[in-house]
Amino acid sequence: MTADGRPVAGTVMPSLFDPVTIGATVAPNRILMAPLTRSRATRSAVPTPLMAQYYAQRASAGLIVSEATAISRQGLGWPYAPGIWSEDQVAGWRVVTRAVHEAGGRIFCQLWHMGRMVAPQFLDGRRSVSASATIAPGLAHTYDGKRAYARARALSLTGIRNVVNEYRQAARHAVLAGFDGVEIHGANGYLVDQFLRSSANRRRDRYGGEIGNRINFLLETTEAVVEEIGRDRTGVRLSPNGAYYGVNDDEPEKLFVAAAAALSSLGIAFLEIREPRPEDTFAKPDRPPIHPLIRKAFQGVLVLNSGYDGRSAQDALSRREADAISFGRPFISNPDLPERLRSGKPLATRDITTWYTQGAAGYTDYPALA
Repeated sequence: MTADGRPVAGTVMPSLFDPVTIGATVAPNRILMAPLTRSRATRSAVPTPLMAQYYAQRASAGLIVSEATAISRQGLGWPYAPGIWSEDQVAGWRVVTRAVHEAGGRIFCQLWHMGRMVAPQFLDGRRSVSASATIAPGLAHTYDGKRAYARARALSLTGIRNVVNEYRQAARHAVLAGFDGVEIHGANGYLVDQFLRSSANRRRDRYGGEIGNRINFLLETTEAVVEEIGRDRTGVRLSPNGAYYGVNDDEPEKLFVAAAAALSSLGIAFLEIREPRPEDTFAKPDRPPIHPLIRKAFQGVLVLNSGYDGRSAQDALSRREADAISFGRPFISNPDLPERLRSGKPLATRDITTWYTQGAAGYTDYPALA
């Protein structure tokens, strides 16, 4: 690239359909499947055979990142979402990963702790935990309908160490379950994001205050996962632009550039950035794009997400803004999304009313191209 960001004459621009090496994983294309909560696990957070069929149908993605998967009972606050803390959950996921691999795919497990977004109904009336004693806005989805969030309990230093170890154990369980790696969910207003951003983190110890402290929880979690399964099997997802469930930051450019530089020094396999584009109908940015600054700070594989179609995704690759693009909602109704983008065939329409239901309708019944 030249100093003003233009490609050097004679360089070959990467295509969405070119392979890319992501740590220990060689993805055959740069069309990744983003994590998508779909609520098809059991109430005990055990993956089901229906989930194996769903993910196997989408195995042509360069890499699948699973739906958000709880590292502990304390971290789970969404109905029928899966976990990976118990033997039964590991066994359930093993059926899923086997199906994906037999279909020729690759799959990472997204590790999730919702922090203050866990309503008391999921914790037998106990309080959720967060960086600070704050309360999430809005209402939680529970098995008994929508309910108010309660004020979270600030994690003690011992509590922080325990949660970091839960991430370590979850990464170990993911490998035992057959996943090719894991992605730490550090985005969308959940626990890691609650530590990162100033609106939710009011601590005055080594995990709060200045930016260098607020990134410590993310770094310690990532270091624990790297130690357990290797840097070449570890990814992270961040959401630097816009508020999520009341979580935002006063200086997101400085914060996320610092976080990206620190993650780069750990040598992780990839960093995924969820940053809504103006065309995204589900979320809106609150400032100019931050990912160009992150691109300069992070030396590994950078993945961009949210609101892309085939043309805008290819444009981002051609401008070297990213090494791959992850697609979420398009994969819901288009199990063969890479082929549809390659052939220019129209995308199927998704049915929003079935996103979080428990059956096959709107889940495994979307057909591939003939």
